[in-house]
Amino acid sequence: MKRLLLALILLAFCLPTTTMAEDTKNPLEAWQPKFDPSGAEYTYILSAISHPAMDGIGVGYRMRDKVWEKSGGRLYIDFRPLAILGGEKDVISKLKMGAVQGMLSSSVAAANVADILGIVNLPYVVDTFDKLDAFRNTPELWEPFAKSTESQGLKVVDVTGYGPYGWATTTPVRTIADAKTVNFRIAEAPVNTDIYKAWGLKFTVMPWPDVPQALQTGVITGLDHSAIVCNITKKFTIAKNFTELNYAQGLFVHMINKRWLDKLPKDLQEILLSVIIEESANSRALTRKQHADQIAQAKEAGVEFIQLSDADIKQLKEMSEPLLNEWGKKIGPEYLAKVRATLDK
Repeated sequence: MKRLLLALILLAFCLPTTTMAEDTKNPLEAWQPKFDPSGAEYTYILSAISHPAMDGIGVGYRMRDKVWEKSGGRLYIDFRPLAILGGEKDVISKLKMGAVQGMLSSSVAAANVADILGIVNLPYVVDTFDKLDAFRNTPELWEPFAKSTESQGLKVVDVTGYGPYGWATTTPVRTIADAKTVNFRIAEAPVNTDIYKAWGLKFTVMPWPDVPQALQTGVITGLDHSAIVCNITKKFTIAKNFTELNYAQGLFVHMINKRWLDKLPKDLQEILLSVIIEESANSRALTRKQHADQIAQAKEAGVEFIQLSDADIKQLKEMSEPLLNEWGKKIGPEYLAKVRATLDK
């Protein structure tokens, strides 16, 4: 009950089209299954902290419905978004123990499971939709990433996303000099703090639920996130400028408890994994469209979208090199070099 209450409170701050009265009914009413799952032989509890209005999260419901159909009602994906099962740190612990069977973890949180998962958060490495597709579909790049959690009893199956990162700010940021006047909210993760230190920018580490009030009161004057998230969660109502930095793709990493998966009948394993892979690929394609649609909506509402000059982008990349060298020591310098060389072709 406490988890559901937390989800309701979060939703009140996040959704653009619902009222508190509507939220208290059931924030996920529109996504309820059209079948009775009570007869399932097996249940796969899948957790996520974000809202299914983002396709990279909403895909969990499409996986649910397709697995139910393909398994003939034997396997049910009990999808729990909106942090109903707790924050990511807590859920990762539950996932390792088997209390939760699956998780769509933010790539930032997933990097705490295995350093190599942090490669997708590094600046200007997997930074475009095309590079993400190439990374996912090139076995010599994907397999080390996917196998990195097996020693901890977890299997990385696939990734979905929420678009490229940029800066949503209360005043326009057209240059690096402008950025130095902003206090950016960043997520609590080593790679984020390392990036902002390398770039010489002011930042505040802050939980996501605290962002609306912090923006309203001026405690922060900008945030590091994607246009999809900023528009869906109404951050653009205050931060009416967005600098399209595009330095990394926001991703969710789909991880499964390997012990649970291995005990699942082989035919259901195949159904579950094939559906996750198929729907994750579909979601990545749909996220491209959602990115364009959300930007168009934001522009129509008066949000200004800004591009840094080529010279400023070059400077950010140059300032990132020492950071990349340090992270290369964590994830393997040869692997990082191979990913960069392959994706930059």
